[in-house]
Amino acid sequence: MQEGRSVFSQLMDFVPRYEFDKCVDRYGGDKHVRRLSCYGQFQIMGFAQLTYRESLRDIEACLKAVGPKLYHTGIRRPVPRSTLAEANEKRDWRIFGDFARVLIAQATRLYADEPFGADLQGVAYALDSTTIDLCLALFPWAKFRKTKAAVKMHTLLDLRGNFPTLVVITPGKIHDVNVLDDLVFEPGAFYVMDRGYVDFGRLFRVHRTGAFFVTRAKCNFQFRRRYSAPADKAAGIRFDQTVVLGGSLSRKQYPDALRRIGYVDADTGKRLVFLTNNFTLPAIVVAQLYRCRWQVELFFKWIKQHLRIKAFYGTSDNAVKTQIWIAISMYVLIALLRKRLKLAHSPYTILQILSITLFEKTPILQALSLAPRFPQMPDDENQLYLQGF
Repeated sequence: MQEGRSVFSQLMDFVPRYEFDKCVDRYGGDKHVRRLSCYGQFQIMGFAQLTYRESLRDIEACLKAVGPKLYHTGIRRPVPRSTLAEANEKRDWRIFGDFARVLIAQATRLYADEPFGADLQGVAYALDSTTIDLCLALFPWAKFRKTKAAVKMHTLLDLRGNFPTLVVITPGKIHDVNVLDDLVFEPGAFYVMDRGYVDFGRLFRVHRTGAFFVTRAKCNFQFRRRYSAPADKAAGIRFDQTVVLGGSLSRKQYPDALRRIGYVDADTGKRLVFLTNNFTLPAIVVAQLYRCRWQVELFFKWIKQHLRIKAFYGTSDNAVKTQIWIAISMYVLIALLRKRLKLAHSPYTILQILSITLFEKTPILQALSLAPRFPQMPDDENQLYLQGF
């Protein structure tokens, strides 16, 4: 029974406190803390994400407004914005980064058998980045251009479940391809990337680990064809070739053969050319894999529209990373909630329902149900009907 407990309190039950406390102890997050613990900070910042709060003043006002209901959420008392601002500035952001990875590991296990739109039994990831624009005067540490500041969120998205398995936050001037140096590649896994990640030296490192990549060829791609396999024209495959790189420097960086696949999208008529180091998958499956890469773009769109990572509550590097990692934690927490409660609703629908029911004292499964809570009254047979004239 969840009598007397708010929806927000029940949602926080899905947070593994033991793992969270381990992350706090690892960095001494609660050392010499008297008013706001790291878990309290996580709760308040999570509340801000779920209810679309725009500023620290906004958070403070809303917490005061709910009054007696606040205790039933698990948040003991309203927190002054100065206390929350200090916590965001000084608490090590790695506490929340490590905890987000704990949630991601749980989600990975739950979504291991989830279909994702390609006829593939193995693990597949989409790699991309998104730029979050900032004001240079307020965020001078994130210099991007002469008059602009920005940070980049490099994300490795698990295509089974569409949740991030790795997030790297860098200043905006760091090129996307550099993140390949920080990844640990899984043998047998597929990594789907756009043309911005075509660096043959780095791709050869992926190849040597036993992992597979799927990307698009650049317009100036130089190669020599060794062999052409039969192509399924009806499926949109134009050619399926085994090639070696043509340039001397490129051939030195990637001395092995590559597979080059031409594809015509039946819906848009667009012609695409893919490069991969996998020679066993059917060509149409390679095309399907690249189509699934669009899920990472949808993830960026979703998290920018529905979580607070465009309006930041602090201006320091630590405050920005803390807010981004807590936003990612709430996204993954919703994915865990959806799977464990066997909900058919999309994450967007769940987030919208949570945003207006957090303080209701009702079972969370009932709150997230779209079915009517009260039985409909039967039609009265004696009801008179108005006739039109």
